[in-house]
Amino acid sequence: MRLLLDENVPKPLYQALAAFILNHEIIHLLDVPGWSGTRDESLYPLAAAEGFHVVVTNDGRQMQRPREVAAIAASGLHRIEYPHKHHGLAGMGIAIATVAAGLPGALAVLQEANGQRLIALRSIDPTSKARLHVIDPLVDPPKFWVSFSPD
Repeated sequence: MRLLLDENVPKPLYQALAAFILNHEIIHLLDVPGWSGTRDESLYPLAAAEGFHVVVTNDGRQMQRPREVAAIAASGLHRIEYPHKHHGLAGMGIAIATVAAGLPGALAVLQEANGQRLIALRSIDPTSKARLHVIDPLVDPPKFWVSFSPD
């Protein structure tokens, strides 16, 4: 799978992921020429057109913005969100631990998925059910979700 890390994903997290997620291509948005500053409504269709499968973000408010939700739905891309609520080194450590604990399981879910999924990485808890919250938008559509039929 090709994963695009959103601009809001810190570079140290990208470096940590690149060190242990070896069977997937991980690209940070800041490393794609001309993509820095791209608004989310434009980013999702652009990422889909460039062959990405997943966008990883820490923008927890994205799913509350109707135009962004519509862009995510229309793109068909999977979305993985992780919390990054704390500042400084402790916050970075929590974010890296949460993503390191949950991302391998999330990618396994996505590889088996028969459609778009929205995943929230929630904690570093040892049980996968506590680490991941998976939404199938066809079964449980989020607010502002617009279903698109595959062409």
